[in-house]
Amino acid sequence: IALSDTLRPDVADVITAVREAGAEPVLLTGDHRNAAETIAAEVGISECKYECLPEDKLKWIDESQAAGLPVCMIGDGINDSPALSSADVGVTLRDGADLAREVADVVLMGGSLRELVTALELGRGTMRRIHFNFMATMVLNSAFLFGGLAGLLQPGVSAVLHNLTTLGVSLNAMRPALPRGK
Repeated sequence: IALSDTLRPDVADVITAVREAGAEPVLLTGDHRNAAETIAAEVGISECKYECLPEDKLKWIDESQAAGLPVCMIGDGINDSPALSSADVGVTLRDGADLAREVADVVLMGGSLRELVTALELGRGTMRRIHFNFMATMVLNSAFLFGGLAGLLQPGVSAVLHNLTTLGVSLNAMRPALPRGK
């Protein structure tokens, strides 16, 4: 008798999209070597760790983090829960085990792994926006401060410019982080 997990139909596409986004997927599984390597090859994952106990997954995450690599763990079972809580970001699906949903940082509510790519794009877009807003605030407010110190700007003008900068940065922060249709 041979048993096999069925793959979600969008897994290979999601793996490709995650790789294109700059992350390298790794398969950490409790499955037997043959099953794990077959699945990894089928979806395009080059690094595969098989017959992993929960502590093996934790060890791999700890080693990766010690090497300075950020780790996003995706899992839906009770045995994935320690790794989900230890990773920099733990992700599970809405139909995952209760414990997995409890400890994960992100629960994909649509039930599709495709949402992982959207979450990655959303996170990166948000961080770009934060960095832009921070730099704009620092540069403009520093210019207004130096203009005031040099006597080029009156205090009232500096205050108005500072408030306009704050308003502009706030309005920029409220724009959607993803393009329309995503």
